[in-house]
Parts: sequence; C-alpha cells; structure tokens
Amino acid sequence: MPTPAESIERSFAKRAWYALVRVFVGTIAFGMFRLRCHYRERIPASGGFLLLANHQSHLDPPFVGLVIPRRINFVARDTLFKNKAFAWLINSLDAIPIDRDGLGLAGLKETLRRLKRGEIVLLFPEGTRSPDGEMQPLKPGFSALVQRTGVPIVPLSIDGAYAAWPRKAKLPRPGTIEMVVGEPISAEVAKQLSDRELIALVDERLRAGHAEARALRERLIRR
Repeated sequence: MPTPAESIERSFAKRAWYALVRVFVGTIAFGMFRLRCHYRERIPASGGFLLLANHQSHLDPPFVGLVIPRRINFVARDTLFKNKAFAWLINSLDAIPIDRDGLGLAGLKETLRRLKRGEIVLLFPEGTRSPDGEMQPLKPGFSALVQRTGVPIVPLSIDGAYAAWPRKAKLPRPGTIEMVVGEPISAEVAKQLSDRELIALVDERLRAGHAEARALRERLIRR
C-alpha cells in the first residue's frame, strides 16, 4: 500500500508503473546477480528519511529501489536527461534532476519537499561511482538536507556491484551482490552533531556495512 503522500501526489498509473518496473528489475537482480539484502527490518516503516549508499555501479539505483519495500525517490544528474529514452524512464519514476556541481536550487527545493512530506530520497554521498570498488570520501552536501528537514539517515552498503559492472565496462556480467542496511541515525542525534561529525559517523557506518557485505559475498562465492 502506498503512503498517504504517495496516494495524493501520484496517480494509480504511476504507482502501478513503479511496481511493474520493480518486478522487471527483480527478475534480473535475483536471477543474474543473486542479490541479497540484510537487516531490512532497520528501514523505517513510515516517515521521510535520507537513504545514503556507497556507489559502485549503474546497478545501484534500481537494485536499491528493489530492496527497499517503500517507494524511493531517485536523484539523477541532469546529463542523464539528454538521452530521450532514458529521460522518459527516469521521468516516469519521478527522478529529481541535479546539476553537475550539486543539487542546484531547483533540485534542492524538490528534495526538501519530498523529504518533508514523508518520502524517501536516495543519495550517493561519494558523488560518483567508485573507480575501484572501494569507498571514496563522502561529499558534505547531505548534511544540510538533514539539518533543514529533521529526517533520519539510513545508511546502506553495497558490495559486488562493481565486480558485476566495473566503471569502464560497457555491459554488466553475472555476479553476486550483497547489501547491508546499517543502523539508522536519528534526527535527534544528527542535530547534536556538527557537519564534520555527522559526515564522519555516516562514513563509519557505511564502511562497516561495506566490510560486512564484502565478507558475506566472499563467503557465498566460496560455497
């Protein structure tokens, strides 16, 4: 069932299309990549929150959207809207366009609006895909969103997506992908931290989850 905000803001056709895309993505994710997600019970059942994940490949956004039981909002660079077919797809999923240098004013306003009305927004705080599968330093932009909306943060760590689709590869190959939902950071805790402390805490939880996801993946491969 959609949340009240989704019922008001989105038509039945849009909700049905999102569900259909999830079915299609699920067929690929579970068949070709043996996708697994751990600790999904940590995901809030209601209310807006900022979902922060490390970024390994083009597979990350659709696969994250698959494992999160509620509808999420994707943030997409404005350059992705230049391809008409892909622009149609991400527009149909209500993606939020951002400019190359950050959210931009329009992207920031729309992100704030969706968080305040109780929705989920997915961001990759590294800013771009990893060049080697390892986590890169986090950019600070997300801290302002948390301070202005008072929403919690849910960290989600990914491993295996880089091996399945490295940055320089044109197409993906079959593989194993593990995701770990980290301990959420409440809005109350976030407000007590400086920007630097909040970024450090998110970095710590993402890296811990990434290490766990990698260990789980390596164990599964060895079987």
